[in-house]
Amino acid sequence: MAKEKQEYCSFCGRPKAETELLISGMEAKICNYCIEQAKDILDEERKPKSKEVKIDHTILKPSKIKSFLDEYVIGQEDAKKVLSVAVYNHYKRIGRPVDADDVEIEKSNIILVGDTGTGKTLLARTIARMLHVPFAIADATVLTEAGYVGEDVESILTRLLQAADYDVAAAERGIIFIDEIDKIARKSDNPSITRDVSGEGVQQAMLKLLEGSIVNVPPQGGRKHPEQKMIAINTKNILFIAGGAFQGIERIIAARMRTNVVGYTFSGHKDENIDKENLLEYISPADLKKFGLIPELVGRLPLLTYLNPLDEDALKRILLEPKNALIKQFVKLFELDNIKLSFDDKVYDFIVEKSVEYKLGARGLRSILEAVLMDDMFHLPSEATTDELRITLKYAKQKFGKANLSKLKVAG
Repeated sequence: MAKEKQEYCSFCGRPKAETELLISGMEAKICNYCIEQAKDILDEERKPKSKEVKIDHTILKPSKIKSFLDEYVIGQEDAKKVLSVAVYNHYKRIGRPVDADDVEIEKSNIILVGDTGTGKTLLARTIARMLHVPFAIADATVLTEAGYVGEDVESILTRLLQAADYDVAAAERGIIFIDEIDKIARKSDNPSITRDVSGEGVQQAMLKLLEGSIVNVPPQGGRKHPEQKMIAINTKNILFIAGGAFQGIERIIAARMRTNVVGYTFSGHKDENIDKENLLEYISPADLKKFGLIPELVGRLPLLTYLNPLDEDALKRILLEPKNALIKQFVKLFELDNIKLSFDDKVYDFIVEKSVEYKLGARGLRSILEAVLMDDMFHLPSEATTDELRITLKYAKQKFGKANLSKLKVAG
């Protein structure tokens, strides 16, 4: 009796015994596993492909964006309006259909000017949280011109690529916040004769990123080497938000407006309407150039807005009102240990008063709260002797007095 010929799948080589179904053709056979795999490939290929990002404009109107920002950021109405409009226009721009004869809309990068702790980083981070796009924070102080000790400008894009889990398409429509942009101002008002590798040199290197070009990025960061594999990223649709404190720029604004930060007003141009307590609201691109940013960089950051200094009322609202208010955060931390944390109203005023004294803005609030609650956060989780902790003004002053926060005052 002749031995029966074994049949195999012509694609994966599985014998018929290991398949559920083996379909025969004229000269080949295919098993059920290969059929399913071929169907998956076909479904993927048949998916509609579009180079444009599909944006749901109904959730991106400027008023909706600002309402979302209001939940997390107290005050700063002007900055929130500027950001809301800029982000809406940016994502409307990259989501529109492509027309070869249509007008090309350029992006509007943003620069935020404001004292430390006024909410520059929080604004950018909150925008990214709402849009569900990759978001990266870069510190301009560590950047140097290529070939010198420090980080290359391309490392900014590496952070965004990592935040996007190396999805290049997602990274190319993300948001980058460049902090401490004022620290790369050139050291004098004149173009540098010698190398200014951490100032003007970085500004020059940043131009290609901001204007929109294809940049080769090392995927793991670090220096670029000839043998290193690069990832090409198009920065055309990446929104850049730069922020800086620009310490001392008030004097430049005052000189331009012929007024003084302190002292007498110039008699030839006396303007009673000028708010000397917040000269930043009169800031202009010319002031940034005078401070030390090169004209080309200022031109690629066309939207300029400011953040108001925080007074005691704003600080108290920051402490209590936002969705992620500090008091709510610490109450939740203690709640995880089954401890109910509460505060007397006068404690809030004490915390705000100390934050103003140390001139650290909203960041000072957390430092003071940590100092007041540190002993309790250390002892209570392990002792489990109480399920309730009430902080009185006397208790807060006592704990704060023991904490070594005198250096904060010196720094301020």
